Amino acid sequence: MTTSTLSFIVRLALDRNDLKAACAVRSQAYGHHIPGWRKALEEPDAIDQSAAAVVMICEDKASGDVVGTARVQTSAGGPLLIEQCVELPPRQASHGRAEVSRIAALPGADVSVKIALWKASYLYCIATQSRWMIIGARNEALVRQYRRLGFGDLHPDRGPVPLPYAGGLPHHVLTFDTYAAERTWKERQHGLYDFVFETHHPDIQLYAAKAARRLEALAA
Repeated sequence: MTTSTLSFIVRLALDRNDLKAACAVRSQAYGHHIPGWRKALEEPDAIDQSAAAVVMICEDKASGDVVGTARVQTSAGGPLLIEQCVELPPRQASHGRAEVSRIAALPGADVSVKIALWKASYLYCIATQSRWMIIGARNEALVRQYRRLGFGDLHPDRGPVPLPYAGGLPHHVLTFDTYAAERTWKERQHGLYDFVFETHHPDIQLYAAKAARRLEALAA
């Protein structure tokens, strides 16, 4: 396994300032495409602040600015938000699962930001025993991107589903088997296999910051 650094650090949001920075990225990134949704994204919502979810942020090393973000909600705390809008087949409902949403990067950010966020989300799913990753994709271009990653339709015989928490827009609901990902990607010689499975990125720090904050709390 090789080691490679990034121009940014991926870590968990730990306080309201971090969440506000993540929201600013969401508002700018999604508001560019959906102006009517911009204002609603400026503040953290209930899922952002729940124990069942984590918000990831990408901090640019040079400026310290937050340039990317993603959210992962696991089923450890109960049904996923998307389960209010679509029924999961038994294959997904019988296992741990996670909804990855609010993936966003600022215009001009490092091109690796989104794929690093996806890798971080995948690693978090594995760590939390979330076999199924579930996402909503609002247009065909995004659907194609997720299909290239190995996602498939949750319900192949159904069309897009409106998601009230995603601007009310119809979304294609896709799912990904995290447990089979490494084997499948290797067999298919996926172009991102080395980045995700054969490269250690010390700048993806999902637990270091959280552990440090816990030590600070214990010492106080």
